[in-house]
Amino acid sequence: MAKKKSSLRKSLFNRYFATCSAVIFAIIALMGVLILAFSASYFENMNKDSLRKTAHQAEALTIANMAKYDYRKVSVTTLQASYNIIASTTDSIVFLTNTEGKTLVCSEESNCNHKTYTVDEKAMEKALAGEYSESGNLGGIYNSPYYTVGIPIKYGDTVMAVVFVSADASDRLFYVMDIMDIIFFCALIATVLSSVAIYFVTNKLTKPLRIMAAATKSFSEGDFTVRVPVEGEDEIAQLAVSFNHMADSLADLESVRRSFVANVSHELKTPMMTIGGFIDGILDGTVPPEKQHQYLETVSEEVKRLSRMVKSMLSIARIEAGDTKISPTNFDINELVCRTVFAFEQKIEGKNLQIMGLGSDEAYVFADNDLIHQVIYNLIDNAVKFCNEGGCISFSYKTEDGKVFVSIRNTGEGIAQSELPRLFDRFYKTDKSRSLDKTGVGLGLYIVQTIVNQHKGDLIVQSVEGQYTEFTFSVPASDPKAVKEQRSKRRGAEETETGNT
Repeated sequence: MAKKKSSLRKSLFNRYFATCSAVIFAIIALMGVLILAFSASYFENMNKDSLRKTAHQAEALTIANMAKYDYRKVSVTTLQASYNIIASTTDSIVFLTNTEGKTLVCSEESNCNHKTYTVDEKAMEKALAGEYSESGNLGGIYNSPYYTVGIPIKYGDTVMAVVFVSADASDRLFYVMDIMDIIFFCALIATVLSSVAIYFVTNKLTKPLRIMAAATKSFSEGDFTVRVPVEGEDEIAQLAVSFNHMADSLADLESVRRSFVANVSHELKTPMMTIGGFIDGILDGTVPPEKQHQYLETVSEEVKRLSRMVKSMLSIARIEAGDTKISPTNFDINELVCRTVFAFEQKIEGKNLQIMGLGSDEAYVFADNDLIHQVIYNLIDNAVKFCNEGGCISFSYKTEDGKVFVSIRNTGEGIAQSELPRLFDRFYKTDKSRSLDKTGVGLGLYIVQTIVNQHKGDLIVQSVEGQYTEFTFSVPASDPKAVKEQRSKRRGAEETETGNT
């Protein structure tokens, strides 16, 4: 498996490196071809421009020579000497043809082979029309490529002859070869430098991915301590941050899982040992008959405690799995609190507790009645358990920013500040509550917090040791229009019932 992951990492690095190198090489090759094409075109145009200037010089000399003979003929000897001078200075061939393409004067004199050929008709048509230029063999006159430019010699609007200027184009090949050498040398340097740069950049980019791969292997082995270093603010850095957040979440989840297993094991172990010990004592006769009823009552209480714990755990599982759907309605939460308090009447009277704040005004909320009843029941149950003998439990309500805040305060020993952050953890019980609450399992406040969070509310606890403990939770307030409509319907129903009576 490790070899497979290593090959995957190498494959990713190689693919990225090869892709970037191939792209850069393709770009360099394309640029080289374009530069070569533009350079060759520029070299050709530059030579043709030079030949064009030479042709115009020859044109001027030819016209001047014709003028001496009233434009009826030319002096071959004089024009030959002039063409020789121009040709030698420009390293070119200058020759004059009549309108049919037959050569009349050539700077090559005795070595001239133009006189044995007639210039191609298409070339003559273009030359007579204004200008002719090409890079070729001029219709077979030359054995190798030549640059050629031809312009007409005019007298008024009449074309008298055409002067051609040609130059060997073999220099272009050497020019192109020199350009290719330069391009190749520059491309080689650019490829080497870019490959080195890409290697280090690719290695740097894939390093976090390699660390993540190693971290995931550690995670699979149960080690959640590995973190990916975050460098910069790019996408890789953001991925590293998200990965580290995921690692933190996994570590927290693993911690919660272990704590949950340990707490469940502990909470199950104690009552199961008690139940098993008492049942075994009754069965083997260790417990005398007169005490069996007392022991069976203890067994019954432990069974009820197990039942409550299982019920609470099932409630938590349903809520966290999303199986518990909120069905919000408009109702008076003060009325719900009053009904819940009456359910604790015997315990309240047994501890001679004083209840305050039940006579408050209506406070309508838009929430799930059954779930909020569970919240209020658990908080009142805690308040009654931990309130001192002859103490006081008070209720208060406040509406603010579209929420209704319900506070339940009880006098008593209070909770230490160091224990407040863990108060809503599953199975957590403070040291004082362990001595005062023998039946609870430490799931009530966790359930309360989960339900309040489902309603997008807040749960706050305040406590002063030796004085009081106060829990405050918030739920969405009802829309005043909806409350008004609900009251109207209720009054209408009451009036109808009274009329029927």
